[in-house]
Amino acid sequence: MRPVVTPAVLAALLAAGSMPAAAQLTAPASATSSPAIASTAGPAPKLSAADQKRVEAIQQYQHDLVSVVALRADPDYLLGAAILARPFKNQTPGLDFDSLSQRAATAPNAGPAAEWVRLDLCGSKDDCPNAKAFEFLKKNAADNAAVWIVAMDMAAEKKDAKAEQAALEKAAAAQTYDDYYGKALAGVAKATEVLPPLADTTQGAHDGQPDNGDGVRVLVAASATQNHLRPNLGPVVDACDKDAVAKHQGTRQACLKLAHTLTWGSSPIARAVGLHIQGDLEPAKKAENDQAARNVAWQVHEYSGLLQRALADPALASQWLAAARNGGTELSLMLATLRASNIPTDAPADAVPASAGSSGQ
Repeated sequence: MRPVVTPAVLAALLAAGSMPAAAQLTAPASATSSPAIASTAGPAPKLSAADQKRVEAIQQYQHDLVSVVALRADPDYLLGAAILARPFKNQTPGLDFDSLSQRAATAPNAGPAAEWVRLDLCGSKDDCPNAKAFEFLKKNAADNAAVWIVAMDMAAEKKDAKAEQAALEKAAAAQTYDDYYGKALAGVAKATEVLPPLADTTQGAHDGQPDNGDGVRVLVAASATQNHLRPNLGPVVDACDKDAVAKHQGTRQACLKLAHTLTWGSSPIARAVGLHIQGDLEPAKKAENDQAARNVAWQVHEYSGLLQRALADPALASQWLAAARNGGTELSLMLATLRASNIPTDAPADAVPASAGSSGQ
C-alpha cells in the first residue's frame, strides 16, 4: 500500500536539502485530495563520490540500529526497529519489518500503534488493509476516529453507501483522532539513541546536510517515518460537503462532530480538514475557521524550516529528538518545536511564511 524510503530518496534528501517532513506535512489546501498513502519519491539526483559514501554510511548506521535495537523487549523500541528495518531487502530472519512489528504488537504494554503500521502488510489487494490488524484496531481502538475513517474509505471504494454512512457515524461518535505518527516517530527516535552515528556519516557534509550526530539522527528518524500510514480523508470531505449534506440532512450533525474531533486530532492535515468542514457547514464561523487554517499552513511551513535547520544545528536537533521521544502527537510536536524556537504559532497578518533557511530568525 505504501512505498518505503529507498536509497534514492535518501540521496535526494541529502543532495537537494529537502527534509522529508516538509513533504509529509503537505499544505492544508491539498489535504482533501491526498491519497491515503503518499509517496514523495522522485528521480535520484546524481551525487558526488563523497556524498554517495556518506549516504551509504547513513544507511549502514540505520541497518546497524535495527540489529542492536532488536535485542530489546520494549514495544516502543521494537516498533522503532521495525520501521527502521522496512526499507531493507533480504533481512536476516527476525530482523525484518514483519517479525519486528509482530514482536512490538505482542510485547507487554503494547498499544495499537504497532498494529496500525501493519495495516499495509497485504498479501493481495483483497487483503488491504491487513485484516488481522484492522480487526484488532476496530476492537481495541474503537474510540479512535482514524480507524473508522479507514473503514469509510474502504466502503467508498466499494461504492457501498450504507457501509460508508455507518463508518461516518462511528467516526463521529469517537472521542479522538490519532494516526499514531507520534508513537511511531517516538519509537524510531528512541531507537536512534542506542548507537551513535560514526564519523563517516557526517564526513564532508555541506550545504545544510547533517554535519553532527544528532543531525544524522534527525534525518534517519524523519525519513524513516515520512511515509507513515495516513487515513484517506477524501471520503470524509466528500460526505461532509455542504451540497452533500443538503441532500442528506441527517449527516450534518455527524459531520460537525467529526470535524470538531479532527481539529483537535493528532495531525495538522486532520486539523486543516476539520476546519474546512466546519467553515463549509457553519458559514457564520467561516472567517474564524479560515484564519485557523492559515495558522496551520504557517505552522507547517515554519516547522519544516526548523527541521531543515536541525540537520546542521546540534542544539536544535537535540531539542527536537528529545521532544519526539516523548511520544506526543505530530501536532503537539510541531507546536512544541515552534514555541521552543520562539516562532509564533499564529500567522502574521498578510504575511508570506519566511523561507526555510530563515525560519525562526
